[in-house]
Amino acid sequence: MASISSIRNFSFSRAYNRLSRKAERFALNIAGNRNNLPTVSNPKTINTIDWIGKKLSSAENRLILGASALLSQPFIDASNKDVDAETRKYSVCRTLAKIIAGTATGYTIRKLCIKSIDAFTKSVNEIKPEMKLKKLRTFLTPTLKYTAEELSQYKNTLGTILALGVMVFTNFLIDAPLTKGLTNAFTKLGGVRNDESK
Repeated sequence: MASISSIRNFSFSRAYNRLSRKAERFALNIAGNRNNLPTVSNPKTINTIDWIGKKLSSAENRLILGASALLSQPFIDASNKDVDAETRKYSVCRTLAKIIAGTATGYTIRKLCIKSIDAFTKSVNEIKPEMKLKKLRTFLTPTLKYTAEELSQYKNTLGTILALGVMVFTNFLIDAPLTKGLTNAFTKLGGVRNDESK
């Protein structure tokens, strides 16, 4: 992990300005002609995108979001020259805690909800004689005809909907206390004065 001093030397604002200028030029170049819009035509790329869309559930998507946040947001906080060094350090600790707590909770809740939905959405072919509660195993199974892939998407969707409902409560019951505990741990490790008013 990069140290605070190495993070401080990285000028996020310069990199951001360069990137935004390039994005602006790109947008202006294609705005006048829709034929210039980039398209994906490589079959391997299309298959990869298709695989990602079908195989990655919202739980894996939450992990990807958490990883990208972990690789960018602490650097943004550490580069903020509008506040003093101590506040920047505290802000980095708080951001790391929020990302880790949010990602861990979000991934776990989504995965558990998808697994729970899976337990009650079995196709007729999946029901084995030794299974208990056979009627409950098909409680959420759709009555329309479906392929194995469609059933998998259906389970992921139901699991995600259930997870959204559960997370309304876990945000207060788990995320907030975990974020506070991790922030305190990180500030102690980094020798930062823990001031909740910041």
